[in-house]
Amino acid sequence: MKLWEKGISVDAAIERFTVGKDRELDLLLAPYDILGSIAHVTMIASIGLIRQDELKSLLSALRELYDASQLAGFSIEEGVEDIHSQVEGMLTEKLGDLGKKIHSGRSRNDQILLDLKLFTRAQLEEIVEKTSILAGTLLEKSDQFKEVLMPGYTHLQIAMPSSFGLWFGAYAESLADDLAILSAAWKIVNQNPLGSAAGYGSSFPLNRTMTTRLLGFDSLNYNVVYAQMGRGKTERIVSFAFANLAATLSKLAWDVCLFMSQNFGFVSLPEELTTGSSIMPHKKNPDVFELIRGHCNKIQGLPYQITLISNNLPSGYFRDMQVMKEVFLPAFEDLKTCLDITDYAVRQMKINCNILDDKKYDHLFTVEAVNQLVIKGIPFRDAYKEIGRQVTEGEFVPPKKLDHTHEGSLGNLCLDEIRKKMQSALDTFNFDQHRLAITRLLKSAEI
Repeated sequence: MKLWEKGISVDAAIERFTVGKDRELDLLLAPYDILGSIAHVTMIASIGLIRQDELKSLLSALRELYDASQLAGFSIEEGVEDIHSQVEGMLTEKLGDLGKKIHSGRSRNDQILLDLKLFTRAQLEEIVEKTSILAGTLLEKSDQFKEVLMPGYTHLQIAMPSSFGLWFGAYAESLADDLAILSAAWKIVNQNPLGSAAGYGSSFPLNRTMTTRLLGFDSLNYNVVYAQMGRGKTERIVSFAFANLAATLSKLAWDVCLFMSQNFGFVSLPEELTTGSSIMPHKKNPDVFELIRGHCNKIQGLPYQITLISNNLPSGYFRDMQVMKEVFLPAFEDLKTCLDITDYAVRQMKINCNILDDKKYDHLFTVEAVNQLVIKGIPFRDAYKEIGRQVTEGEFVPPKKLDHTHEGSLGNLCLDEIRKKMQSALDTFNFDQHRLAITRLLKSAEI
């Protein structure tokens, strides 16, 4: 079944190629396509395109379909082009000609725009929640190990004293900024494209404000041409937000892989969280963090894939956009899995609390020694030269008693401030609004 069929069969090879992976990927969009249809038929009933008794039948059937779409057995039948065709076909089979009326005033172009936005909105909520959980874990670890010192590095050379409190807290604050970028993407996603039809509106007196309210969007894409232009732009903006978050996870994973090596020995994982070698019995490999790094580096390439697919297209719809689904939709599950497994592994991580007992780290404290001389009134450059001389001549004695008090330093991690920063970012997501709207759409009573 094809919604555009006019009695001419399409060449089988062309059909296979043009359908691509739509049947597989559109299953992810099925519940959202049905939600969009519930809002759409409610709106077209309000402007007289269908009767109230017809609306009642359609809402009942669509809600049954929504429940079915959540089950494992739901599928897009062979010969059916996409989820839009599948839903309309199932309604027509159940309700006869009434099922054919649901497409009045819309196009598959604005249907897929809407489906992708509803899907992305729901997925972003999950990603925000998982990011918040991981940030909370990192803040807990930061507080737990705030007194445990570790080397800080520049150029991979030992530089100054750091601490596990600083290290864990740094990644927590990075996630807070990543949430701010996700919030900007959320605002772009949370605009209603429904009613833009094929990208040029409709001669029907559609009430786009009504569908915006019914679906819990903040606002709508007002200009119908721009609504269509949003295909690709929305995905690109979301993917850039993903790339920021993935970069944080990748850097954390890189640190852990480095710190787990025997040359460092700063952290370790329980044996059951590591993997072995087929020939080296001693190996305990950090495969989990290597794979997090690999997946997250792949996600960081997503904006460029989407840009290359969409950036050379003029306004209007083109089938190239179908290819974006193949790289965009799977990225959500990849990122959610990386967030979950990072949180799990970080919770299990063991910390070496005696790293700086090794004399090879004594030079970490040269800046402390310089600063102590400065406090006594010696000019900084003279103090610097004196400590340099002591190091060169083997006279340097590290002053290991530290007193760092400024904001964000070893003795003042500002964890409460980072929590506030995180909460401030979380408060920008109005998840309750769209949850309530969807709940109302799915109720049997009048919307």
